[in-house]
Amino acid sequence: MPEAIRKVNIIGHLHPDTDSICSAISYAYLKNTVGKTNIYEPRRAGTINRETAFVLKHFGFDEPQLITSVMPQVKDTEIQRQAGIDSEMSLFAAWNLMRETKVDTLCVTDPQNNLEGLIAVKDIANANMDVFDTSIVADSHTSYANIVSTLNGEMILGNPADTVHAGDVRVGTTPEMMEDTVKAGDIVLVTNRYETQQFAVECDASCLIICCSAHVSDRVVASARRHGCSIITTPYDTYAAARLISMSIPVRAKMLAENILKVSVNTSIDDARKMMAKSRHRFFPIIDENGTYAGLISSSSLLTAKKKHVILVDHNERTQAVEGLEQAEIMEIIDHHRIGSIETSGPALFRNMPVGCTCTILYLIYQENDVEIPPSIAGLMLSAILSDTLAFRSPTCTPVDQKAGKALAKICGEDIPSYADAMFEAGADLTGRTAEEVFHQDFKIFSRGNVKFGVGQGSFMTENSRKAAEALVGPYLPEAAQAEELPLVFYLFTDVKTSSSEVLWYGEDADGIVSRAFDVEPEDGLAKLPGVVSRKKQVIPALMATLQSIQEDQD
Repeated sequence: MPEAIRKVNIIGHLHPDTDSICSAISYAYLKNTVGKTNIYEPRRAGTINRETAFVLKHFGFDEPQLITSVMPQVKDTEIQRQAGIDSEMSLFAAWNLMRETKVDTLCVTDPQNNLEGLIAVKDIANANMDVFDTSIVADSHTSYANIVSTLNGEMILGNPADTVHAGDVRVGTTPEMMEDTVKAGDIVLVTNRYETQQFAVECDASCLIICCSAHVSDRVVASARRHGCSIITTPYDTYAAARLISMSIPVRAKMLAENILKVSVNTSIDDARKMMAKSRHRFFPIIDENGTYAGLISSSSLLTAKKKHVILVDHNERTQAVEGLEQAEIMEIIDHHRIGSIETSGPALFRNMPVGCTCTILYLIYQENDVEIPPSIAGLMLSAILSDTLAFRSPTCTPVDQKAGKALAKICGEDIPSYADAMFEAGADLTGRTAEEVFHQDFKIFSRGNVKFGVGQGSFMTENSRKAAEALVGPYLPEAAQAEELPLVFYLFTDVKTSSSEVLWYGEDADGIVSRAFDVEPEDGLAKLPGVVSRKKQVIPALMATLQSIQEDQD
């Protein structure tokens, strides 16, 4: 397996049925076992129905994680794992970090790694150019520790943890020049003149910064202690120290804290590109699934996003697949339906067999790879086969399906008739369900020429449960057609024990289409179809042939 593949999503069709979900779980187990890896993960493309929920609970499985799109996401790019910085870090330290890491933006985070703000190199440049703001150190409540660090100095009197709360930054030259400029609370930069140092202290300066590492007499230190004045020495000259001290302020004073443009690891590349186009920044913060800071990304990084790798099971029609499939790398397709409209960008393993269920094909693949099937996985595969073949009653059922189902039943220890009844009853239970939920429990979209149509199906063990479903779903069909943007919708209500179905529909001339396709006379908006139980083999081919014939007549 190439190293570039970090995960492979195994996905069934939209509005997943039991075969779709059980195939994804069973094939993921097989691929991980054969490959001695854990990169294959089952996914679901929609809400599972009650039959599938019963199966998963019965055999001890959780629902696969939902996936609605396989478009490349921010998580598929090279995220720069730049650690967040503390809001108290000085601008000078932040600038040095930018030079070391070669980024022009740093993210400010709290101890829990939550994003608090952004500081960009332009913010530091703007602060450095504002030479007339002499109160910036006090206004920013800068710590003495930041001043000492920025000036590469040493604090010989005072507490580095204290902060500056008032005063301006002044340069002390002579007592005569300082008399009208230095006020109580100011920070005064001086050199080696004793008179200047002492005068600044007596003016009640809050801090004395001795430049050029000049000597400080014990008398000045003692006087400063009495006046509550801190003393810092720095090797820098007065000019450099005066330029640098404004860079000692904490980044929180200049960071962007509101309306921060950030993207989630789950944001699609297309959406991220649109967001970034609206900003002049080069780097943007990334937020992980937990809402905490994860790193930085640049707009150029979006060009190198890796495609998601997928395996499709139980479908090969584009209309039945998750969004963004054309931007994904399809590695395999395992299916038992007609060959549909999905295209791949490169060669892919495509296994399509005329059997009643995808899990039947998987059973054969397990045997071919000499992989032992665990009882729980066998239970899933048995359930899928019973569901798709209506417990071996469907015309799609083949001897291969029956052989696989019986072998799997032995492995998982289930009695087929009693288990099938319990499974179908669970799926037919309408308690607390809406028409929309029942409609989507097994619904697929097909196309013939320029006509798209949808066909749903529900399986029922009793006439009462079937009639109740018809009464619930029938009035919903117009709304369903509008929601799915389909001109034609058909819904098959199948009686498992009598191997017959009744069909309801919505759309222009839908009744005529049903009449022509199945050679029946609908009554009161319903058509009875004796012997019809398979959507794949008995319903879809008949509808497609009829629609094609109608198009030819119109042409």
